Amino acid sequence: MARLDGRAPGVPVVPREHRRFAVLGSPIAHSKSPDLHAAASRVLGLDWSYGRQEIDQAGLADFVDGLDASWRGLSLTMPLKETVLPLLTDVDPLVELTGAANTVVFDGERRLGFNTDVQGIVAAFRERGIPSVERGLLLGTGATARSTVVALQRLGVHSLVVSGRTAARAEEVAELARSLGVRADVHRLGDQWPHDSFDVIASTLPGSTEIDLPILAHTGVLFDVAYGPEPSAASRLIPAEAIVDGLDMLIHQALLQVRAFLTGDPTRALPQEAEVLQAMKAAVGGF
Repeated sequence: MARLDGRAPGVPVVPREHRRFAVLGSPIAHSKSPDLHAAASRVLGLDWSYGRQEIDQAGLADFVDGLDASWRGLSLTMPLKETVLPLLTDVDPLVELTGAANTVVFDGERRLGFNTDVQGIVAAFRERGIPSVERGLLLGTGATARSTVVALQRLGVHSLVVSGRTAARAEEVAELARSLGVRADVHRLGDQWPHDSFDVIASTLPGSTEIDLPILAHTGVLFDVAYGPEPSAASRLIPAEAIVDGLDMLIHQALLQVRAFLTGDPTRALPQEAEVLQAMKAAVGGF
């Protein structure tokens, strides 16, 4: 597997003929990604079709191997961000760091993997007027948790408690934080918190997760990756001064995916990018 540094060599700006995309995961019926990407393609004048496919870990390889040349890219959600890694030929540095890819771009025989979650989280915080945080609590130990660790470190977190159901998984996430210079401790989800206040609590738990959380004296910001018609357990149980929700993150990581799909580089700004972002927000009722 090769590493991508900057724009992927040989990846052209996609011509305007028809291209196919989809978001994959399980469950997937709730996903708003098709609405976001349809809005972006309308503004950019692209003949793109973007759907959703219920795909579990066992079915991912066969699905990807069966795609024809009309396919340009995929968005990946739970539980596929780690499963996809052996299927990729090239990955960007954030995929290497987090062990998680949420974006695949097809370029001939090459399958390029990107992580747009990290910068999507950072952008969501900054748009909500939260440029930095210092002490954090992370709920969850999966692929999105690792991306969240990197994002929080970029936002200034220097102390982090990683809370999960199993100590081994929590320790893996804590080790990533330590490798980035963040002081990290491990905590079992549901036990009394080691501190009574945090600048930020980041919940990467699925929205359907039912948990019983001890009361905290103070929480500055709640970042909850879950979104949907019903509030998640984290949003019900954790009062906070400010909220960055999963829809904020979804919008911003999707904008970076559109960049990658169009140019092969998620750091390269789109033409009419401000208009694209506004259209994506309007499509899903975002901030």
